Amino acid sequence: MKIFNTMTGKKEELKTINDGEVRIYACGPTVYNYIHIGNARPICVFDILRRYLEYRGYKVTFVQNFTDIDDKIIKRANEENSDYKTVSEKYIEEYRTDAKGLNVREATIHPKATENIAQMIEMIRTLEEKGYAYSTEYGDVYFRTNHFKEYGKLSHQPLEDLEAGARIQIGETKENPMDFALWKGAKPGEPAWESPWGMGRPGWHIECSTMAKRYLGETIDIHCGGQDLIFPHHENEIAQSECCNGVDFAHYWMHNGYINVDNKKMSKSLGNFFTVRDVAKEYGYEPIRYLMVSSHYRSPINYSIEIINQCRAALDRFYNCREDLRFLAKTSPSGVKDGEEEIKAGLLTHKDDFIAAMEDDLNTADAISAMFELARDINTQLNQKTAPSKELCEFALDLFGELADVLGLLYEEKDNEVNDEVQQLIDQRTQARKDKNWAEADRIRNELKARGITIKDTPNGTIIVTE
Repeated sequence: MKIFNTMTGKKEELKTINDGEVRIYACGPTVYNYIHIGNARPICVFDILRRYLEYRGYKVTFVQNFTDIDDKIIKRANEENSDYKTVSEKYIEEYRTDAKGLNVREATIHPKATENIAQMIEMIRTLEEKGYAYSTEYGDVYFRTNHFKEYGKLSHQPLEDLEAGARIQIGETKENPMDFALWKGAKPGEPAWESPWGMGRPGWHIECSTMAKRYLGETIDIHCGGQDLIFPHHENEIAQSECCNGVDFAHYWMHNGYINVDNKKMSKSLGNFFTVRDVAKEYGYEPIRYLMVSSHYRSPINYSIEIINQCRAALDRFYNCREDLRFLAKTSPSGVKDGEEEIKAGLLTHKDDFIAAMEDDLNTADAISAMFELARDINTQLNQKTAPSKELCEFALDLFGELADVLGLLYEEKDNEVNDEVQQLIDQRTQARKDKNWAEADRIRNELKARGITIKDTPNGTIIVTE
């Protein structure tokens, strides 16, 4: 498999530290609010990365953190007259609800920042002992960026250029504007922990370096996150980790592109800010997931009502294909027929195309195209006047489900079971068609449609179509 490595700026063959194993760290949410659709992209994209690697036989250890102490969390707690722990626990549970709705698998480990304070202090002390960090009279500890000569190697910017845009904020006593906080001295009314520098709390960047080391080791295979994290967050993680541990932090860096809303950058000030929860209430979770995989993960994507409706329509085509196959598998006779082995071989070419797309830097857009070609071929080959064998139908159904599962799609079971009254109407319509009583057949179809039931006539009988 080839992966575009942000560090090198090119696609590279995936070679893991241990054969058959992949260790992945994905930056998780800061839990002070519901996740928005921009947050949903890395969550879905790197869930698919994990699924695909497992599909190809790798043992994957997937770590995704929860930032449960942060300025934003403290601000929300003050607004709600609450405390940081109540706020963070609430929005961790809300995250889990949305992640489940998006069919995102639980991480192997979901560590919280506040569960790793001791390990963060230990890493900061090591950096201080090595001369990469310094403390101030206010109990703050900063990282000396100019002591790490490779600072800027991920964002491909020299330190001089980065320094040009840096500023020292009021209340900061840095040696250099580019230096960043490893530990923040306690402020009145804020949560704090004991440390060698007095009461305080960790900076944002140190938590990921610490948790990646604790749960995955000093060097990991893949570190991933949104494009907005390249600088300064991931740049700072690299500096901390490599100066502390003396080895490369990660071999591959993967970053997903931005999401725009109606072709504009998503922003609360523009009024085009949408949470996953709000969109899901209107359109369901699965169209959101489909949107995230319909384009290449490094490309920007656009969200609009029109596009989300297109995603729903695309999913309906997939669901209808699956329901047709399920119906055929139930009703078709057993016994492989002449020519069906050739049909199977033809269907498998779409699996080959699917895998080739995913091997090429997780190209989910082309993988989706391969699934549509598979669905088209299934409709052409299996919906013939001569009914296919049960074995061919089950083969096609398994193949279609196998590929959908890699992308995490088609996870919502549609309720197509019919009650006795509806079945009686379908049977009456079938008899009317046999009697060539087309007016009666049309009348029954319209009656079913008025009840919200759409039907489809196939060579093997009438089925209910997923809406």
